Amino acid sequence: MSVLSIRDLTTAFSTSSGWKNVVEGIGFDVDAGETVAIVGESGSGKSVTALSVMGLLPRGKTRVSGEVLFRGKNLLALSDAEMQDVRGNEAAMIFQEPMTSLNPVMTVGRQIAEPITRHRGVPRRQAMKEAIRLMDRVRIPAAAKRAHEYPHEMSGGMLQRVMIATALACSPKLLIADEPTTALDVTIQAQILELIKELQAEDHMAVMFITHDMGVVAEIADRTVVMFRSKMMEAGPTETIFANPATDYTRELLAAAPRLGDLGESPLPRPYPDRDGIVAPAEDTVDKDGPALLDVENLTTRFDLKKGVLGRVHARVHAVENVSFRLRRGETLALVGESGCGKSTTGRSILRLSEPARGKVTLAGQDVGQLSRRELMKLRQSMQMIFQDPFSSLNPRMRIGEAIAEPMVAHSIATPAEARERVASLLQQVGLSPDMGNRWPHEFSGGQRQRIAIARALGLNPKVIIADESVSALDVTIKAQVVNLMMKLQQELGLAYLFISHDMAVVERISHRVAVMLLGEIVEIGPRARIFANPSHPYTRRLLSAVPEPDPARRNMRRNIPLQELKSPIFPADFVPPERVYDPVGPDHFVMRDAAA
Repeated sequence: MSVLSIRDLTTAFSTSSGWKNVVEGIGFDVDAGETVAIVGESGSGKSVTALSVMGLLPRGKTRVSGEVLFRGKNLLALSDAEMQDVRGNEAAMIFQEPMTSLNPVMTVGRQIAEPITRHRGVPRRQAMKEAIRLMDRVRIPAAAKRAHEYPHEMSGGMLQRVMIATALACSPKLLIADEPTTALDVTIQAQILELIKELQAEDHMAVMFITHDMGVVAEIADRTVVMFRSKMMEAGPTETIFANPATDYTRELLAAAPRLGDLGESPLPRPYPDRDGIVAPAEDTVDKDGPALLDVENLTTRFDLKKGVLGRVHARVHAVENVSFRLRRGETLALVGESGCGKSTTGRSILRLSEPARGKVTLAGQDVGQLSRRELMKLRQSMQMIFQDPFSSLNPRMRIGEAIAEPMVAHSIATPAEARERVASLLQQVGLSPDMGNRWPHEFSGGQRQRIAIARALGLNPKVIIADESVSALDVTIKAQVVNLMMKLQQELGLAYLFISHDMAVVERISHRVAVMLLGEIVEIGPRARIFANPSHPYTRRLLSAVPEPDPARRNMRRNIPLQELKSPIFPADFVPPERVYDPVGPDHFVMRDAAA
């Protein structure tokens, strides 16, 4: 019997030009103990479908029609008070970003206990005991202690577990998970997916899982619904969708899904297939005979932690510790690892956006650490950074054309008139039309904004681009387009990339060499083909084993990835890190000896 039956669901938003449908005629069922995945790009209507089911859209500004039958009753016909009895009780929802869903001034234990008190009438003390039991159930270590912590004191993976515990507090019959793993590292994502599978098996819950990651769909979904531009393109058993997709859009989604091992032993990166399934030939862009363009030696960055009236330093965050590598013209070195491992701080330290404690960074023969403020500003023309969130790095009050032109004018490499002409050329170079320069940042999609960030970086004719998680938040098809664009620009301009990421499947596609970071240190570095074929450090093996693969045959597999949070990089002020030794395990392939995994 179906726990949830959706029939002809249509949701419209009120706009200045009238009502606009954002979900049109959706219909599918979710049975007890079954997982149905809803997949598609951002803006396809996936999340709006979930919010319509849960009655969380604002009345007056939205219009929802059709039928949403939950255990025999039409949710669209219920009053607000009746829906409050359903939400968090019989049906629960996990949101994508736990920090915006949790109350920052309430302990996580109280927040888990709240629905138990509200829906079950249980006294607060007893509800708190149940909250601790639930925290244990979702594998939160030291649950009794951590129940008294606030959201900001927990990692992203632990916060997502808190959200799951809150959703499960009243043993719901339906769990809606809206992109619950998109922003998480691969190992944490794998743990969350395993956890949802286990809890579903225990309680025979119906699960509606929203995602744009086809690897996640393959591992968790019994049936799949594909959405595109507010419409349902196709639906059916996951094995059928993957083996015989009925629409071009589904085929495009599957073609863009990264698969580990696709490149085999090829030493060269390879673009994603285009819409017709054609893959551009790989080209060797690396200048092997020339000197290193970027040389990083023993880079160390620490942040002081002070306390007391006198502000004495009592501890330090060892964010980056003795990191060394070289980058040649036309080469992509991927810096990979989980959140908090020091990847982004390494990139910022190279540019001196974060001041290193020691070490040497040389760009084209110039010692970056010895430059004055003015000299450093000039050097940054040659070394640009693309940030993870392009929207926050663009001025919302500045048109796109002005934002791209601004650094060219500021560095005196073009007059305002010349910059305007250059903007049109740059927009075309990144696959946008020149007339888009007159638009504002909010008028673009995430993928388009990332292209704009690339265009702005190219405006200064850089030699090195540091791409900090530049595609991690993008949909799978948009991600493929941006990665292909970066590879095309590398071939045309001889760019060198320091590609910072936690997405191992994308790293395999784009990189020549890979450096794996853990707790501020590089634990393994070598050619990409060797790292993926022969990972020698336990942490590298754990990262690779956690990557979801778009293969439905793996759906019932249990990977038993151990629950472990990264150790703290905070040490006493007088702490002296141990000397590290790297052993060669192959040509240009080195692994740290006896490092913590």
